[in-house]
Amino acid sequence: MDRALAQDAKGNALTAFLPIADVAGVPDDAPMPAALVAVWCGRHLLLVFDRFRGEWELPGGRIDPGETPVQAAVRELHEESGLRLPTLTLAGYARFRLVGPPRDEYAAIYTAHVPALHHAFTPNPEIGAIHWWDTAGAPPGGTQVIDVTLAQRTRRHHSHD
Repeated sequence: MDRALAQDAKGNALTAFLPIADVAGVPDDAPMPAALVAVWCGRHLLLVFDRFRGEWELPGGRIDPGETPVQAAVRELHEESGLRLPTLTLAGYARFRLVGPPRDEYAAIYTAHVPALHHAFTPNPEIGAIHWWDTAGAPPGGTQVIDVTLAQRTRRHHSHD
């Protein structure tokens, strides 16, 4: 069994982060149904509050039929935060071991850097708020530990500062 880089209270685990510089292509040993985005403004990371899970997490979600991972990332970022960034940088791939039902899968992980904090957001049925977490301090209560770990790993491999 893979050693987890991070595990949440439900038992879901981040088992690997594969930086784009270290992989020859898209991993194909498990499905890749999702794309996530780590948006940075200096040392601040954009988090969205998912009303269904009751957690602060990275913007992102399912790749719709006919969509590429980057198209899904751009769409999800806009839907969940109001931020429209047509150009994202592929940082790599995250491998997860998920429960309910038990499975392994990947997410494509993208990064972006913005010059100023974005606050133009209207709550919607899925996302209740956005928050720019100052990573010099502790994350807000109820933050998904897997997402924070993943964002920190993408930052290590793709520093924009």
